[in-house]
Amino acid sequence: QVQLVESGGGLVQAGGSLRLSCAASGRSFSSYTMGWFRQAPGKEREFVSCNMRGDSTYYADSVKGRFTISRDNAKNTVYLQMNSLKPEDTAVYYCAAKRNYYTDYAQVSEYDYWGQGTQVTVSS
Repeated sequence: QVQLVESGGGLVQAGGSLRLSCAASGRSFSSYTMGWFRQAPGKEREFVSCNMRGDSTYYADSVKGRFTISRDNAKNTVYLQMNSLKPEDTAVYYCAAKRNYYTDYAQVSEYDYWGQGTQVTVSS
């Protein structure tokens, strides 16, 4: 069992930055693919980024070049550095963990554990 707790959300002006953190409890953190998803009001939850056990990272086209995912296995923590934020980035951001390395990293249904979410609001 893995528990995930996000932090770092808040209100920021367009063009600003935020860094989200996701602390994981439980064993074998380094063996999980760690992902970030977001959900805006009235929209489906969507893939933002993931780190595949530390060897590969992937990004949605909408955030590529602005967001950076990283992880610290010694601290059981994954981060999402968000720069050049836009109002359309406003959403609840969720951290998620996936056990199976080979399943689709962008699919919500493939993730086994989820955090409670943290709100990010970008004002124009």
